[in-house]
Order: sequence, then structure tokens, then C-alpha cells
Amino acid sequence: MKKDIKATADSERRIQRAFKRKGWNEIKANDSWAIFKIMSEFVEGFEALQRIRPCVSIFGSARTKPDAAEFKLAEEIAFQLTGNGYGVITGGGPGIMEAANKGAQRGGGTSVGLNIELPFEQEPNPYIDKEKSLHFDYFFVRKVMFIKYSQGFIVLPGGFGTLDELFEALTLIQTQKIARFPIILVGKKYWQGLLDWVKATMGERHAYINPDDLDLIQVVDKPEEAVKAINAFYGKYLLKPNF
Repeated sequence: MKKDIKATADSERRIQRAFKRKGWNEIKANDSWAIFKIMSEFVEGFEALQRIRPCVSIFGSARTKPDAAEFKLAEEIAFQLTGNGYGVITGGGPGIMEAANKGAQRGGGTSVGLNIELPFEQEPNPYIDKEKSLHFDYFFVRKVMFIKYSQGFIVLPGGFGTLDELFEALTLIQTQKIARFPIILVGKKYWQGLLDWVKATMGERHAYINPDDLDLIQVVDKPEEAVKAINAFYGKYLLKPNF
């Protein structure tokens, strides 16, 4: 109860700050300084990630517990990816992210964490390579790093943040802003309701997407199926940054 009250009070203070009246000069000054902070995050990210070998990003809930089946699944997928020559990139936090970094470290592969500063939930997990643990204030800068340096997305069950990353990648590929790369959903039972809605409502009923847009997604249940899908794609295409 106390935690809920504190969260509500913090949210109220953030809303009040957002609507606080500011002079035009103050707004311009704040925006100008923000530009330098944004630039520094891009530079730091580019310099660190351009030195890594080909990696696959693994997404999923930060709230997944270590004894959950999805945690063990993510760890095994990462472990098998490293055995096939890929490194692993995650959001650097707990849950599925921690599991994937743990699996990559267990396999002796590259283990990257792109952490985001949040008021809750997000602390760097202990399985990230020391020189490959990056911290971001801006979600959009962090997204660029995921998209540019990932050779594929493997998406396990998760919430809003997981869906955000999934649909960001789908949008960029659909609009041909980046080249196609494999997007693999793990857990048919979890994802089937969403995919049915996308197909029936977005596609067939309203024609907001093309029928073949769903071909951008593969759905699997087992670690070896996810790794096989990555290998099959890059048996035909060159490993390279996405833009």
C-alpha cells in the first residue's frame, strides 16, 4: 500500500512539472542542453557497439522470475546462440533480459546490456560483459542501438516494453526504412491471441496491413527452433548492421 501511495505521489509530481509554466528562453535553453546529452548517448553507443561481433537481441518481461519456464527458455536460447557464433544483446535488466545475458555468459559469448534509467524495475543484471554495459536516459536512442546492431529479434512473453520493441522493428521493415531481418516470437500459446487479432482485425476486417506483412514474423516454442530460424536466414544473407 505504501509503495502504491509513493508511486501515485511521484506520478503526480511529474505531471505537475510537465505542466509548469516556462518562459520561451528557458524552454530553448533546456532543449539546447538536451541535444548534447542525446548526442553523447549516440556517440557512446556507436563507439561501443561497432566493435562487437554479430549479435541477436532477446526481449521479454523484466518481471519474469528465475524459476519461471520462460526464464530458463531465454537462458537456453542465448546459450545456443553463442554456440552458433552470435552474441546476445538485451535491455540489461532483470527477468528475461537477465536470463539471456546469463545464457550468453555461460556459453562464453558476447553479452551486451543496453540499460535504461527508470524510476522502478531496472537495475543492470550481473551477467553483462563489463565493457558492454551501456546506460541510456532516452528510449529512442536505445532503440536505435537495438535496431542497428541486432542481426535478429527473439521475443519472449512480455508487456508494453516488449511490444514496443516488436512493433518498432515490424514498422521499420514494413516501411522499408531498414532491411528485413528475422523476428521470432517464442511461445505460441502466449502470442497466438495477438497474432489472431492482427490478422483478423487489422488485416482482414480493416486492411490496415497487407496479408503478407505477417510473414515478417515466425513463431516457435523451442530454443533450437529459434536458433535454427536465425541460422536459416543468414545462410542466405550477409551479416551486417541494419543501416
